[in-house]
Amino acid sequence: MLVDIQRQTESGLQPDDPDICRWAAAAWQGEQGTQTEMTVRIVDEDESAELNQTYRHKPGPTNVLSFPFENPPGLDLPLLGDLVICAPVVEREATEQNKTMAAHWAHMVIHGTLHLQGYDHIQADEAKEMEQIEIDILANLGFPNPYELMEQ
Repeated sequence: MLVDIQRQTESGLQPDDPDICRWAAAAWQGEQGTQTEMTVRIVDEDESAELNQTYRHKPGPTNVLSFPFENPPGLDLPLLGDLVICAPVVEREATEQNKTMAAHWAHMVIHGTLHLQGYDHIQADEAKEMEQIEIDILANLGFPNPYELMEQ
């Protein structure tokens, strides 16, 4: 998997590029050996809030936004899509939820990458499936269940 990482914030608690790439690759559910590309854009609260309002019609910044790429008819490009992650929101959530920065960043990259592949959590059954996939991927990477931590 090729991951283009764009950093548009001065936040000092961001993970390094190899970690982001490793987490995204771990979440790739495609056929083994199939190449795909995605972008991870790390932003501040202003950009996140603007995108959240424009595309989700919700005010304020959010932790991660996913923009899946849709191939035009007749083209088959290996593009997964774009993730926009708001560093200050992720940092704040990690602190509030008593998680390590690395664990929460990994969860956000994995969560967003699954969204790019069509997973969702609007319906209860979809949420349960997506959360279990996230838990399994995070466990394989050595991170605890993020949903148990949130309940503490």
